[in-house]
Amino acid sequence: MCFNIGIVVCGPNEALVISGMFQGGKPTFINGGRAIVCPCIQTVQRIPLNTMTLEVHSPRVYTSQGVPISVVGTAQVKINGSSEEMLGYAAEQFGGKPVDQILNICLETMEGHQRAIMGNMSVEEIYRDRKTFSKKVFEVASVDLHNMGIAVISYTLKDVRDEVGYLASLGQARTAQVKRDALIGEAEAKKESTIAEALAEEQRMESKLVNDTEIARSKRDFELKKAIYDTEVNTAKAEAEMAYSLQAAKVQAKIKEEEMQVKVVERMQNIAIQEQEIMRREKELDSKVRKPAEAEKYRLEKIAEAERQKVVLEAEAEAEATALRGEAEAYAIEVKAKAEAEQMAKKADAWKEYKEAALVDMMLKVLPKVAAEVAGPLSETNKITMVATGDGPIGASRVTNEVLDIMGSLPDTVKKMTGVDITTRMARA
Repeated sequence: MCFNIGIVVCGPNEALVISGMFQGGKPTFINGGRAIVCPCIQTVQRIPLNTMTLEVHSPRVYTSQGVPISVVGTAQVKINGSSEEMLGYAAEQFGGKPVDQILNICLETMEGHQRAIMGNMSVEEIYRDRKTFSKKVFEVASVDLHNMGIAVISYTLKDVRDEVGYLASLGQARTAQVKRDALIGEAEAKKESTIAEALAEEQRMESKLVNDTEIARSKRDFELKKAIYDTEVNTAKAEAEMAYSLQAAKVQAKIKEEEMQVKVVERMQNIAIQEQEIMRREKELDSKVRKPAEAEKYRLEKIAEAERQKVVLEAEAEAEATALRGEAEAYAIEVKAKAEAEQMAKKADAWKEYKEAALVDMMLKVLPKVAAEVAGPLSETNKITMVATGDGPIGASRVTNEVLDIMGSLPDTVKKMTGVDITTRMARA
């Protein structure tokens, strides 16, 4: 074999281990390259660097609870060609061995560690927490395989089974729990869905209200702006119309003013004509009416003055005559009063002397006058209608009796007035 070696070449999936002379007492490692090997004084070994897949079976391993289970794991391992140290370990452990032997060594190592981890964990921990189980197997196996120059790339728990129905019981309980959780989750989901729908509807309504509010606000702003613009347009239009109307009014006023000026001139001319006419008529009035009227007035005033003087003189004469007549009448009354006073004094003296006889005499003189005054109205009567009850006289005698009754009541009247009983005095006489 030594004479067959000259230039040695290896692929990227393998490493050459050259040992012998000219190596400085330790082998040389070449990854994916070539080397010159001297026959009979140097040895060349090939180490595979391919990834190797291990299916690790651990049947009927008792867990920490004493439950036998079977586990199948899958590991990816390879000789680490990037480290001369690990290549040295690999060359030392697997130099000259075929790949099958290397796989068997790695498999046995991995199974031993997998069984050890299974014995330290419960079925529930292995079944439910596969990640933790895989991590523990990976960490423990990596340490031992590292010393062999092999690196564990990955480890995954592939399957867990048992022959006593333990996992099935866990599955049933878990299934029931899962179903329960599913129902609860479904109810919770429906509740959350209903709440979400209500919230979505509320948000939709809120959005709609906000949108409607924004639309209403936009419409309001549009109407306000439109009203402002319309106001400005109408104001400008009104100002233009007012300016036109004002200008027209100014023109009309100017025309009116001119017309008024013409009318004033015409009126002034008419006034001047009327004043001249008035002056003419005044002169005509003076000549035809006023002067004759003043003459007539003067004549009438003189006549009235003469009449007044005449009336005054006549009144003065009448007053003087009346005064003379009054003085004469006053003197006559005075003389008559003196005479009557003397007569009354004499009658008083006579009455003092005769007393009751004088009174009787005076009453006898007065009675006929009284009877005449009583009968006076009867003499002026044209017709008298007498109504009698059938008792006493009727006709003219009834009137006479009425007069005599009045006369018969006179003594009583005199007695009441003077205290003199005429009937008694006449009976004594």
